[in-house]
Amino acid sequence: MAAKAPLTVKEAKIKAADFCAYQERTQQQVRDKLYSYGLTPDEVEDVLTDLITEGFVNEERFAISYAGGKFRLKKWGRLKIIQGLKALKISDYCINKGLQEINEDDYLDTLNTLLEKKRQSIKEQDNFIIKKKLANYALQKGYETDLIWDCIGQGEM
Repeated sequence: MAAKAPLTVKEAKIKAADFCAYQERTQQQVRDKLYSYGLTPDEVEDVLTDLITEGFVNEERFAISYAGGKFRLKKWGRLKIIQGLKALKISDYCINKGLQEINEDDYLDTLNTLLEKKRQSIKEQDNFIIKKKLANYALQKGYETDLIWDCIGQGEM
């Protein structure tokens, strides 16, 4: 089977625009996709600049979408969301913009709901062990230690 010929810059830009239109993408994801089309580094940066200018790539919008989605769908805490965005090489400014989308009351309600649901699945009788298991679970979900202990301390866990 013969290797595929690299795309022209125009073809690559059209495919990359479709790639971005499907869902929000980071600059690095688009850059990697453009390299996979066989473009040179200069061509990749030119196409990426065009896509940013035309609004196909917007890391602030990506961070907002990512943070909101991970919180609402996967019930992730802020720390895990930050870690995920940093792994995708998103700037601190964009990360902060994304986190602003999470309502503080919803955040605390979600943490409380997660802890209550987890509490029902713990068969242990020792209160200390129960609280430790609840705290570990919430930490793994990316919630802040002080909030976790506030919730565990308030509730009749």
